[in-house]
Amino acid sequence: MSWTLLLALGGASYALKAVGPVLVGGRELGPRVRRTLDLVAVPLLAALILVQTVGTGHRFVLDARVPALAVAAVLVSRRAPFLVVVLAAGGTAALLRAFG
Repeated sequence: MSWTLLLALGGASYALKAVGPVLVGGRELGPRVRRTLDLVAVPLLAALILVQTVGTGHRFVLDARVPALAVAAVLVSRRAPFLVVVLAAGGTAALLRAFG
């Protein structure tokens, strides 16, 4: 990859990130837009997590990450601290990989 291409991609990335604040500026989002963004954020994040958990390339994989995600989901639903969630999920995956 050439330096020119790398710099162009970096510039394009910053430009895309700047579009939102430049277009919206100091204005408030409308209630309808805000409600839509609130509704879309959680399912989108959940879908991204699921795809990263069970997908490897073009295959569907069930391994130690699935029970670890389940442990994390239970702890999040019970409002456990973030560090506890991460350590419990990581420990679950590590134990399952060590014994399986």
